[in-house]
Amino acid sequence: MRYALLSDVHGNLPALSAVLTAISRDTSIDATYHLGDLVGYAPWPNEVVARLATAAIAGVAGNYDSTVAFSYKHCGCRSESSAQEALAHQSFEWTLANTSDETKRLLRSLPFRMDLRPTGGHISQPTVTLLHGDRVLNTVYVNHDRPDAFLKRIGDGVGAKPGDVIAVGHTHVPWHREVEGVHYINTGSVGRPKDGDWRAGYVVLDIATDNVNVEFVRTEYDIEAAVAGIETSELPSEFAAVLKSGGVK
Repeated sequence: MRYALLSDVHGNLPALSAVLTAISRDTSIDATYHLGDLVGYAPWPNEVVARLATAAIAGVAGNYDSTVAFSYKHCGCRSESSAQEALAHQSFEWTLANTSDETKRLLRSLPFRMDLRPTGGHISQPTVTLLHGDRVLNTVYVNHDRPDAFLKRIGDGVGAKPGDVIAVGHTHVPWHREVEGVHYINTGSVGRPKDGDWRAGYVVLDIATDNVNVEFVRTEYDIEAAVAGIETSELPSEFAAVLKSGGVK
């Protein structure tokens, strides 16, 4: 099975449109799933959620999705400074106010975790587990420099065995590591990358009973349209600068 896995769209409709177009052109892809954080930071939360729903792309709830859906007090995002925290609150308040009831309903329906069985359910292996953060909270950042023991706790917590895959998002930085035979993948970000590359990112995962192949894909999109959308909205203009820099300060 070949899966396309995408995450952290964050309301960036031009980026999502480009990724879905690229995926549709790859006839080898069997199914597409998302790993959450569909809304926040860009001005198209309703359009992004509706686009994925119309395309019947299932997925899990990111921290931004669940906090908006249930009108929580903040997005559960990590801030590195008081200025960044203030911007995060502005984004959350704007998104909360500009997300429709129907969009909130769809966000509430997202599960915390999904397990895929690419070879069917008649044998136990392999399993692909989709999360946004870790196995307990969707606010936990599973960064590329986490120690093996940290990743192993996630794997043990979901019952992973050698040959299985655990895919996460949330950090906006793509990476792939193998710990004791279990593959850990961060899919990066469609709409707000933070690895210095402004292009929309996603993963193509090719998995069989005896092989796991991970391809990180980057797709150019109409970033000027995304920038204009932010700058003509009431969202902070700093969010446009983040897009153009690929998250590099």
